[in-house]
Formats: sequence, C-alpha cells, structure tokens
Amino acid sequence: MQRGLHIAKALHAFLPGNYEEAVQVLMASLTPEKSDTEELGLAGFFYLPHSFFVSEYGQDEQHNSGNDPFETSMLALHALTTRFTSEFAIRTFLIKQQVRTLEKLDQWITDPNPQVRRLCVEGTRPRLPWGKRIASFVADPKPTLPILELLKDDPSLYVRRSVANHLGDIAKDHPALVYATCERWMRSGASSDLRWLIRHAVRYPAKNGDARALKIRAAAKSSAL
Repeated sequence: MQRGLHIAKALHAFLPGNYEEAVQVLMASLTPEKSDTEELGLAGFFYLPHSFFVSEYGQDEQHNSGNDPFETSMLALHALTTRFTSEFAIRTFLIKQQVRTLEKLDQWITDPNPQVRRLCVEGTRPRLPWGKRIASFVADPKPTLPILELLKDDPSLYVRRSVANHLGDIAKDHPALVYATCERWMRSGASSDLRWLIRHAVRYPAKNGDARALKIRAAAKSSAL
C-alpha cells in the first residue's frame, strides 16, 4: 500500500498538471476490463497506484483548474474496478463526500459487471482490511444497509461473499442489527445461497460463543428459524 501511494505521488509529478488530463493518460493505459471473478491473483495490484492517484488528487478543484473533478474520478474508479478494485480509493470519497458517492454507488448496484456491484458492497465496508476506516459507518451503518439488501441475492458468489463480510464488519459494533437482519431474511424464505451468506456473516460471533449467532447459524443450516 505504501509503495502504491509512493508511485501515485511520483506519477503526479510527471503527468499533466491538470487532473482530468492526467486521468485520461492513466485510463488510456488500461488493459481490457474483466468480468470474470475467479483466479484474480495479484496481477491487478499493478493498478494500485492508479487508484491511489484518483483518491489523492480526485476531489480537490485546485488539481483540476478550478473545476469539480468528482465525475471524472467516478468514471476512473468504475474503469479501474473492472481491472483491479477501487474499494480502497473510493473510501476517501465516502469520507469526504458521502452523499454524492452513495448516490453514485446506487447507480452502480445494477451494473452488469460483478466487479462493479462488489465495489458497492466492499468499498462501503466500515472496517475494510487495509482500507481507511469509515468512522461514520462504524458509528451508524444504516446508510449501507440498502446496498446489502439489494445485493444479498446477487447471482455472483463474489458479490454475495462481500455482502457477508460487510455484515461481519457491522456485527463487530452493532451485532443486534446484524442478527435482526439475518433473522428477517430467514423468515422471508431464504434461498440456499442466502442461507450460506447468513452463516458466513455471523461466523465470528458464533465462534466466540454468542448464543444468538449460534442459533442463526443453526437455523440457516436447517432453513428454519
């Protein structure tokens, strides 16, 4: 992560001084987008400096000749997440421009590329590993719940696993909210895929012996609550 940020700052020194022009150069260097979510490996980390460039310089008008760079940044993050991931970069936008960024993610929830749909979930995780913590979501995760609600039955396991991990994040600070959500999903006739997601979401509190989490996992296995 430190190396990626260092390279982004070096790119800033040599790319055009105008942010939009610099982003056009970066976007022209991208390989074709991916929709496959299997065997992603580490090759995508080649684009970590690109995403850091957007997160570091993509919100300040002073880097963009006085013009708001938000839409340019969102287009760049959408393109980057189909080659690597923008889950780390988008967090600075959620911290500084939460309403605008959530509105953009709402538009991406139905994107045909599972990488983009996953970004909507993974990028908004309150406690994403390696990523900046989003303190407002740690305190109150309710703004992200509609995203999880809409993607809990996503056809891609890659996206559903992200939903489960997001719920796991929330459970560290608001376990009752996660338990109530999982129980409601179970009562509405959860599919086998959704029952797996529920078990995955509460696995850590269940390992720690939490009685309600253990009950939810058992119910998800037997499809009864």
